Amino acid sequence: MAEWEVIVFKILPVYIFYNSTWYYSVLLFTVNTTLNIKVKTIVMTSRRQFLVSTGTLALGSTLLPSFAKPVKKVKDVGIQLYTFRKEMMADAKGTLKQLAALGIKQIESARSTKGNYYGLKPKEIKQICNDLGMTLRSGHVHLDDQWQQSINDAAEAGQEYVICSSMPSSGQNAANYKKVAEAFNKAGEDCKKLSMKFGYHNHEYEFEQENDQVFYDILLNNTDANLVYMELDLGWVIVAGKNPLEYFSKYPGRFPLWHLKDMDMSKKQSTEFGKGGLEIKKMLLNADQSGMKYFFVEQEEYTSTPLESMKHNMAYLKNLEF
Repeated sequence: MAEWEVIVFKILPVYIFYNSTWYYSVLLFTVNTTLNIKVKTIVMTSRRQFLVSTGTLALGSTLLPSFAKPVKKVKDVGIQLYTFRKEMMADAKGTLKQLAALGIKQIESARSTKGNYYGLKPKEIKQICNDLGMTLRSGHVHLDDQWQQSINDAAEAGQEYVICSSMPSSGQNAANYKKVAEAFNKAGEDCKKLSMKFGYHNHEYEFEQENDQVFYDILLNNTDANLVYMELDLGWVIVAGKNPLEYFSKYPGRFPLWHLKDMDMSKKQSTEFGKGGLEIKKMLLNADQSGMKYFFVEQEEYTSTPLESMKHNMAYLKNLEF
């Protein structure tokens, strides 16, 4: 046997993008009869070129991966607690334990008749979440006469985001939306002083328009991107007849938070993942352009119970590759 005749070899692929060209580089490990190891680096522009150059064309399909992008899996799933609104009111701590058991990692609260934290103190809900391996990342509040107390509590709870859950004043006209944009900028300054970020959560009505001006666009165009962070409810966007991808393209980076919500387009209400009109995989493929850092699953109507719906949604996300 020749000194370096290969009896065992291992191939480690490396993809390199340089000067507008993808290069396929491999480290070829060869072992001789005396168990000495030689490492050879081969760089080429095609997989076939490698196979031909090493004489392993026939074996190539079993030895080398294709040029497909690495498969991504959904991680760090969050939930908007309005999904479990009745359960949180009845037993907040027990419900949070159930959510943690499902694999939820990020929590977003919502105001209730028991306050912003379902009767729990800000530090209490923070500690419960931490003990369960979750983070209270965000919370829905109102921009009203309790605003200062709401953001003080949010800071105490350790939140990163404070989200205004609906329009603080009525009026489906451009003048009102411009006025609200000013209020949002001020709210953003208030939150920044407390080391938090202010955001706004949309519904369907913000996509109505006046004189060819979409109200939601007025908010985006008249708020400071460094002070106002949009939480895009993808379900309400598609129900309004709009395409979230167009907003990602027109306003890149403006949507660090999402509500991931599938929608029954005929009933105009939420449903379990895969049963409605939201192209979830396509949304996730464009998450970077949107600026998405966290998403919260939200479902307001259920086939059976919130828990069963959430089990379905988590299984759907677990099996999703993009």
